[in-house]
Amino acid sequence: MQSTGTRNPATTPTHCPYCALQCGMNLTPVEGGTVEVSERADFPVNRGALCGKGRTAAAVLAPGARLTSPLVRSGDGALVQAGWDEALDRIAGNLERTRARYGADALGVFGGGGLTNEKAYALGKFARVVLGTSQIDYNGRFCMSSAAAAGTRAFGLDRGLPFPLEDVPRTGCVILVGSNPAETMPPSLRYFTELRENGGTLIVVDPRRTRTAEQADLHLAPRPGTDLALALGMLHLVVAEGRVDEAYVEERTSGWEEARAAAMAHWPEHVERITGVSVPELREAVRLFCAPEAAMVLTARGPEQQAKGTDTVGAWINLCLATGRAGRPLSGYGCLTGQGNGQGGREHGQKADQLPGYRKLTDPAARRHVAGVWGVDPDSLPGPGRSAYELLDALGTDVRSLLVMGSNPVVSAPRAAHVEERLRSLDFLAVCDVVLSETAELADVVLPVTQWAEETGTTTSLEGRVLLRRRAITPPDGVRGDLEVLHGLAGRLGVEKGFPTDPEEVFEELRRASAGGPADYSGIDYRRLAEENGVFWPCPAPTGGDDTRNPTAPHPGTPRLFLDRFATDDGRARFVPVAHRPNAEEPDDEYPVLLTTGRVVSQYQSGAQTRRVAELNAAAPGPFVELHPRLAARLGAAEGDPLAVVSRRGRAVAPARITTGIRPDTVFMPFHWPGEGRANTLTNPALDPTSRMPEFKVCAVRVETVTS
Repeated sequence: MQSTGTRNPATTPTHCPYCALQCGMNLTPVEGGTVEVSERADFPVNRGALCGKGRTAAAVLAPGARLTSPLVRSGDGALVQAGWDEALDRIAGNLERTRARYGADALGVFGGGGLTNEKAYALGKFARVVLGTSQIDYNGRFCMSSAAAAGTRAFGLDRGLPFPLEDVPRTGCVILVGSNPAETMPPSLRYFTELRENGGTLIVVDPRRTRTAEQADLHLAPRPGTDLALALGMLHLVVAEGRVDEAYVEERTSGWEEARAAAMAHWPEHVERITGVSVPELREAVRLFCAPEAAMVLTARGPEQQAKGTDTVGAWINLCLATGRAGRPLSGYGCLTGQGNGQGGREHGQKADQLPGYRKLTDPAARRHVAGVWGVDPDSLPGPGRSAYELLDALGTDVRSLLVMGSNPVVSAPRAAHVEERLRSLDFLAVCDVVLSETAELADVVLPVTQWAEETGTTTSLEGRVLLRRRAITPPDGVRGDLEVLHGLAGRLGVEKGFPTDPEEVFEELRRASAGGPADYSGIDYRRLAEENGVFWPCPAPTGGDDTRNPTAPHPGTPRLFLDRFATDDGRARFVPVAHRPNAEEPDDEYPVLLTTGRVVSQYQSGAQTRRVAELNAAAPGPFVELHPRLAARLGAAEGDPLAVVSRRGRAVAPARITTGIRPDTVFMPFHWPGEGRANTLTNPALDPTSRMPEFKVCAVRVETVTS
């Protein structure tokens, strides 16, 4: 429910539980133990606007929609209610037995990009200090890890957006690559609308004519998996047409000659044959991008969820660098993070190769610093473990017991039928979730945990803005917080201290652990977050001596990165030479069509929560197969007819949705649903060699009509 008017004294200002916009909202308790959601105009990102998911977020708080008691697997195979002591004892006992028999790395931990910073930090610490395992990763690996790898490679630092969203309407041109914010984060669309109202131009790169593409001045519809060639073709034209900012390249970058040579191998006619984007369209895109003084490139899952995603993002970064569009006001490369805490979730230790503060697990100095905060020997910390899909693929063989917190890989992972089989093969599976997700249904123990309105904690938005979510209501009896779960398990496994249940106490430790790291939160505290509507990292603590004018003044935070120098050793951005290469799986006679996947406006991620909201289900009741009329005619399919989409990994069935807004050689399926229409049954787990991101966005399929 949404309301407006005078704020009730009982109202709590907080943030939406869904995407990385982290829209501000107000929550007012109402009868029945839930809340009323209302507008919060003071938060600058959404300025009161909420999408349907945000407006209806309170529905999942209702007792009938969520778990309110621990569940354990009984002797006859059913999940039955149990007490907390029994459930925690069972988890701890099984983890201990697995470790004793097979070693610490037989224990796995799988986290989520929706966990608060405090939970992500505590989960990473729990895996490494209590369990002693290297086998921890999270579903954010599936979100923007390719953009993170490319950004770090080029700039020395990864933050989704190096500038606030408020800069977008003030630039001259935005190239939006593989993103559909009109459906994935609707309140953000106003920034692109305002861009055009201010005289700027919007270029959308997407194989589908989405709601966002309909708003564009220019829509480029490349064949899925060819974004890398498209970016290289544009860079070729920038060079050929004399549009390189030579002074900027000389002053602020390195590696240009090698990158230029790689781009020159991708001449426009060659790129047209690869992508299907015509040479005149390529030239127009270059003209629009280079004409204004300032411009941006923003990417999302389209170019990132590829087995060459890091190089693809790198090619778009090269385009920004060659034209002087990075580290300058109102210009730059940025990534539109997807999950609510996808940014913070990878900064503080639940990623396989990282320690808090975005430190590298292989860096001896980083290990010493974090170990000192944790009070352990640096040599006791395990090294990097498997990435998300590799961890899931190892279940039941190398990894025998798994703790899942805030993720639903049965629906969200690539090659999902195989992942489901691996989960079933485990010796022991424990899941912490707010609902009985498809993954929780397979568990030996399920723990019901608190939701966003029932707990306090911080998240980090796509802007790099650290935010405070506030508790508005008391959770139901029988429900505990994730921090309480980790505290209870740590104690049972012999670690009595170091896992507090108070989120502010955890955040204070996180501040110390992050101090001096790339993602430095040490100058941020809960009071500042409440008073300032969030603080942008890096925000180091006052040193007491560096600023002679006011040595104890708090750091203001960093809304805009790289204006003076990049975060590399020499302060220069690095060009990286890249070349186009085919998809991991190209069409052939048996699988002649390309499948791409994505989201719809009324569902979110694996749908575990949104599929429990009646209003959202009415708007988006189930999966579908979007295809072009020419392909539909070849199949003899009409609107609504059931179609089978078949890949080398499996088969999914969903009704046809026929539209001219998609390429004739491509079909699209949303990935929010389990069962027969599960899109990720089909997707390819081929991994990017750098980011270990699976190739969700493109695989070869055939499409068949289904006869009853």
